[in-house]
Order: sequence, then C-alpha cells, then structure tokens
Amino acid sequence: MKTLRWTLPLEMTVVFYLITYIPNIILTKLTTTQAVAAFGRPLSGLETLPATLIVNMVLTVAFFWLSGWHRDAHGVQAGPIRIPVPTFYTFLSGIGTSLVLFTVPLSFTLEGVSIPFIQLLMRGDILIIAPIVDLMFGRKVKWWSWVALVMVCVALLVVLNARGNLYLPPLAIATIVLYTIGYFLRLAVMTKISKSGDEASVRRYFVEEKIVALPLSILALYLLSASGISKQADQLTNGFIHVWSDPVIWKLAVNGFLLTIISVLAAVILLDKRENSYCVPLERSASLLAGIIAALVMAWVWGLPHPTSAELTGAGILIGAIFLLALAPRFAKP
Repeated sequence: MKTLRWTLPLEMTVVFYLITYIPNIILTKLTTTQAVAAFGRPLSGLETLPATLIVNMVLTVAFFWLSGWHRDAHGVQAGPIRIPVPTFYTFLSGIGTSLVLFTVPLSFTLEGVSIPFIQLLMRGDILIIAPIVDLMFGRKVKWWSWVALVMVCVALLVVLNARGNLYLPPLAIATIVLYTIGYFLRLAVMTKISKSGDEASVRRYFVEEKIVALPLSILALYLLSASGISKQADQLTNGFIHVWSDPVIWKLAVNGFLLTIISVLAAVILLDKRENSYCVPLERSASLLAGIIAALVMAWVWGLPHPTSAELTGAGILIGAIFLLALAPRFAKP
C-alpha cells in the first residue's frame, strides 16, 4: 500500500481546518450545556474528555497505519510488526501536545467565559511565542508575518478592552498556562527537526508525537480520576465509565473523529517550511474565526449568548490577517 501524500495547497488546508473546527466547537459546547439522560444535567468539560480522547487515539492510530505514515517514523521491529518509536525531541513535543489536547476542548466549556474570549487569550499567547521561537532558531520573519501578528494582537486588545477586566476563574487560568507551555514545546521541537519542507519529516513528526501525546493525556486523566482526591476526580470517573452507556457517547465519538482530522490538518499547517510567525497566525486566526462562527450559530439556533460587538470586530481583524498571509507571499519578490 502506498503512503498517503498531502498535496493540497496550504490555503486550502486552512479552509478545511476551519470547516472541521466549527462543528467540533458546537458539539463540545452543546454537550456541556444540554442535559444528559444518565446524569440529569449537562456534562462538565472534564466529563467529556476521556471518551473523546480515547476515540481520538484509536482513530489517529488507524489513520497513520492505513495511510502508511507510520513507515516514515523511527521504529523497532517486533516479529512481523514494526512499532513506531519517538526520538527524544518528538517525545518532548508529545508531552507538550498532551497539554494542548485536553486544554483546548476544556476551554470551550468554562462557565462564565465566552468561547471567543478564551480563544483570543489562548491564541494571543501563542502568537507572541511564534516569532520568539523563530528568532531562537535564526529563522527570518518576513514583514507580512509581523503585520499579521500585530493585527491579531490588536484583535485581542479590542476584546480585552471591551470586557473591562481580566478576571478569570482558576480553571481558566490553569487552562491558558498549560496550553501555552504545551505549544511552546511543540513549536520549538517542530522548528528544530521538522520545518524543512520535506513531506516525510511531517509524517514522521506527526506519528512520533501522537504515539506519546494521546496515551499520555489519557493516562494523566486516569491518574487524576483514580486519585479520588477532588471533585474533578469524580467527574473524570464519570467520563471514563458512565458516559459510555448514554446516547451522549455518539456526540463524544463524533468529536473524537473531528479532533483526529483537526490534528492532521494542524500538523500540516504548522510544519510548513515557512516561519512560525507565518504559519502560527494563519492557523490561530482560522481557529479563532471558527470559534466566532460557532458562537454565532449556537446563538441563532440554540439561544446561547451572542458574541459581543467587540468579539465580532476582533473576528473581522482576524479575517484581514488571514487574507494578508494568504496573498502577500504571492505578490512578494522571489
């Protein structure tokens, strides 16, 4: 069987990423706002994570096995089966990705914090990190990447100013900190070993990172659940055991499927050979825009809170950043 090659232009990859992200956000939010039969209440963010990540792990393994991507990974032979094995750097990146994996869906479920607002905070941190990583590794940051970075920062400031304060619940603060640490590890490793333009290096990185990140994130949730030392542990126990017998499992399974697609598309975007200050704003702007669109759909259809005018203004600025990053390189001198 031939290895599946990714041949879509980067801009089309970003479009598919945006389209896939919207239903993922909607399903996550609805699962935590609509009552579930087995519980008589909506699931908490933590209760949705175990099943979603387990489905994501199974489908991701199936993807890189059926696509042939596993052949590009480092590995050891165990009889007739070749088992992918991470290097030190992809193991380190896997730790970072495991932090991202459970903080992103958790961010969609925080009480009293709108999806556009928490996304702007989380994505804003990463946009600051991107040029720092580029400069650390001696990569040139082109003018349009700097302009897009400034545009996204302006969108962030517009929303922060309209909100009037930065107060966040402790779980939201922890979510942002862990997400930022995880992404810094990912970007540093990507830049060091895989942003070369070589298709095989993209496939190698994706496989080696995921075989660490997915089991590790599930194990961390299980250990917290088994500890029994907090309310969060009880919620995770529900997520590991009780949701599987309720019809809500179908929503969680679909979300696990969507997360699998999103993870592949995100890897292709971020591992493009261009600088992080180009790829990261492109990917981050698309995910932020998905959050705005999802919030609008949920407001219109399910009556959830409507995005504020400041959040919509921020979205407009982000759309401009996406167009700039898509068009400026095409008109630049070679």
